[in-house]
Amino acid sequence: MIKRIYDEPAKQDGYRVLVDRLWPRGVSKDKAQLDEWLKDVAPSPELRTWFDHKPERFQEFSARYQVELAHNPAAQEIKKLCAQQDKITLLYGARDPEINHAVILEAYINKVILPTLL
Repeated sequence: MIKRIYDEPAKQDGYRVLVDRLWPRGVSKDKAQLDEWLKDVAPSPELRTWFDHKPERFQEFSARYQVELAHNPAAQEIKKLCAQQDKITLLYGARDPEINHAVILEAYINKVILPTLL
């Protein structure tokens, strides 16, 4: 499950993981109620800067980010969490709930990581 970090934490969230490279503006660490911050699983600074949250670049951004994930050791941290936790919520700071890296990461987890745990 993915969720904006600005949304209220809920019991149903399970293990809460921030997957942004930068700390979200205006959110205190207390309010965030994080269990973990995996900044290295986020897109590289270069890719994030190139994307610039422009909808017309999202498809290309998605392809490039998936390539990064396939070669990113931090993706193994996500795999460990999936094996250890019953429920994980990926938290992100972007405004758009459909055009952000957490959407891509969630799909990557469902398509690539979870099948290896079954």
